[in-house]
This record gives sequence, C-alpha cells and structure tokens, in this order.
Amino acid sequence: MNILVVGGGGREHAIAYSLSKSPLINKLIVAPGNPGIETFAKCYPIAAEDIGGQCKLAKNIKADIVFIGPEIPLVLGLKNKLSEIGINAFGPSKEAAQLEGSKTFSRNFCKRYNIPQPNFKYCSDLKTAKDQIELLNGYCVVKADGLAAGKGVVVCDTVNEAINASTQMLEDNKFGDAGKSILIEERITGIEASLFAVSDGETAILLGTAQDHKRANDNDQGPNTGGMGAISPAPALNEELNKNIFNNIIMPTINGMRSDGIPYEGILYAGVMLTDQGPKVIEFNCRFGDPETQVVLPRLSTDLVDIIQNTVTNNLENTSIDLIDNTAITVVIASKGYPGTFTKGIELPSLNKFDKRKNIIIFHSGTAKNDNEDLISSGGRVLSVTAIGDNVQDCRQKAYDIVEEINWDKGFFRSDIGKL
Repeated sequence: MNILVVGGGGREHAIAYSLSKSPLINKLIVAPGNPGIETFAKCYPIAAEDIGGQCKLAKNIKADIVFIGPEIPLVLGLKNKLSEIGINAFGPSKEAAQLEGSKTFSRNFCKRYNIPQPNFKYCSDLKTAKDQIELLNGYCVVKADGLAAGKGVVVCDTVNEAINASTQMLEDNKFGDAGKSILIEERITGIEASLFAVSDGETAILLGTAQDHKRANDNDQGPNTGGMGAISPAPALNEELNKNIFNNIIMPTINGMRSDGIPYEGILYAGVMLTDQGPKVIEFNCRFGDPETQVVLPRLSTDLVDIIQNTVTNNLENTSIDLIDNTAITVVIASKGYPGTFTKGIELPSLNKFDKRKNIIIFHSGTAKNDNEDLISSGGRVLSVTAIGDNVQDCRQKAYDIVEEINWDKGFFRSDIGKL
C-alpha cells in the first residue's frame, strides 16, 4: 500500500523508519520529511500545516492511508479534509483534536467525565489570573490554552514568577493566539509518565509507555522544552499502574468522546502524574510524542502498518500489539540557546559512520542540507540518539557513547536521561 507520513521531525523519522520495515509498504512518502528520512523514503517539500498541499499530494500519489504526525495539521482539520476526498487518515478529527488543541476543552471534558486531574481555573484577563495565583500562593502551573510547541507551560514556585508568566502570555503576546487565554492549575507532585494508546473510536489498545525529560538542563532544571530525551518503558510504571491508567483515564476518554459525538481515532497520548492520590492527567496529546516516539516504536514488534490499517477500518478489537522486552533511551542534541534564541544553519558532523552500528538509530529532529549538500541544523532540537539494550545501564552507555562521538560543539544535551 501507499502511505504518506505528514511531518518532518524526529517523531516522523521514527514513524517512517518503523513503517519502512513492513512488507505491506509499496510506496512510502513523507512531507516535508528531512535528510535522515530521505535516505529510505521519498520526501516532498510541503509544510505539515499546508492542508491543501498535503491533500493534493495524497491524491496525486494515490495514498491508501495518510499518517498525520504533528499536532498542528490535526488541529487544523487535515483528517477532515482528507475524508472529504475519500482518503483514510490515521489521527483524530479536528473536533477530537481539541483534547490537545485547547487545554480548557480538555480540562472541562475530564471534569465532566470524572477523569482524575488537577484543579484548574480558566483566565482570560490578568486580574483573574492574579487572584487565582494569590489563592495558590504562587505554587502553581501556568499554561497557555492553545498550542505552543511544548513551551507554553511554566511551573512556578512564587507569586511573582506566576504573575510574570501570566503577563507574558496574556499581555505580552509571548505565544500569540495560543496564550490569549490561560489556565492556572494546582501544582501536583509525583513522577511523570506517558502512556500511548491507539483507538478506532470504539476500542483502545495500549501501545507503549515512556518517560520524557522536559526541562532543558540536568536534574530537571531550566526552562521547559519540547523534550530533551526519553526512556521506554517508563521506569515508574508497572502492569498494575498501566491497567489503572487505562481503565480510569484512557477508556473513559475514548468512551466520553464517543458519547459527545466526536469519536476519537488514532493515537491518544496521556501524560500523567503518579500522585499519592493515584494517577492524574497532566495533559492529553492527540498524536505520538517527540521524543517519546523515538523510544516506543523501536520496541514495537507488531507491524505498524497492520495497526494503522486496523485502526482506520475500525478493526482494532481483533488486534494485538506486542513490544520486545528491552529498554530504549533517546538523548536529544539541541542547538545552544534552545529553547530560547539559537542559531540555525550550523554545519553538523558526518553521521554516516553510525549507519551500521547495532542497536543505535540517529533520528533527525531539526536538520537540513545547504547548497553544498552538507548537513546543517534547522531547529532547536537537532538529533535524537536512540539506543536499544537489555537494561537501562546498557542503553545509557550506548547512547552517550554515540553522543560523545558525534561531538557537536555548537550543541548541548542532558547527561541524565534515563538515570534512575
């Protein structure tokens, strides 16, 4: 079959890499793709958020399924537009993608269906935000309501810190329309973990777990980023906790969306906090995470094409998903200055010598080529170095050996990814 993958980051590299292993693939096309992906798939320079361009490409290549990687085209309704021209898409509709596209929608939905989560207050003006911040003594989380590339969340310790974050979002337009309204949330404590389920709107199956490292610096210090590394399976989770989260968070979400008349199809990513009162939802994402995809999919032994085909044909009930019993760790190499100001277009060391390394995959998160066909940086997060091994220690050693060998002096990385 012909499959189009929409996107061009590390997540889409991992998705395309996994799909490419399937004997069911006839043509694998990625748009816009990246230099890492184009070594094994045909790439077209069409932006992920170019809804019309993506639909035209899908029609021209006679795509059997379109796998929508990033959140923006999902929130913009790419699945809806593809459905209108008779093409199956793997991912939720524009209406269902509100679970990620609007934190207010998500929080109100969870409240309505008694899905465990922190207490929250919706604020569209600074006075309301300040009142709530004072009530919580500044110990709170300030969140932009809309999509902010993983950076619209500020964990605050003091009143001044929280008011400053709220002011930047509501009045200084730091995140544009995404921050025109915000949530002030109760700050819950515990260990964070992520669960990935796939749903056809009726049923759902757990696909894998991971633990992401969001802060820029070691020991969870510094600003929030899109993710500086991840480990799978999530060390803090076990079979009992997985069942608890699946039964009390995942399935009530799938059932609630169906009851609301907006069935949820595709990947549901639940970011949870393991609190003393039990698991609570921090956030929902309507797609695979980045960099979690880079550690979940390399452990998948079930054919990913089978999974997505059974999802779009509403046949998940008879599907089983198996993961190999090992550990995967990915370490992100980011441009110096990220998630703030950083320079693009910096030449990267050659990665060719790593192609034959066993149990090592280097996913391109933010790369491009210059006029001389040299590999250069094109984003904040540049490379995701993934290692697969028998245990955490083995994985960490492999991943960091490669990171040190790459030795990109214009980048930085956390040295504690997967550290227990």
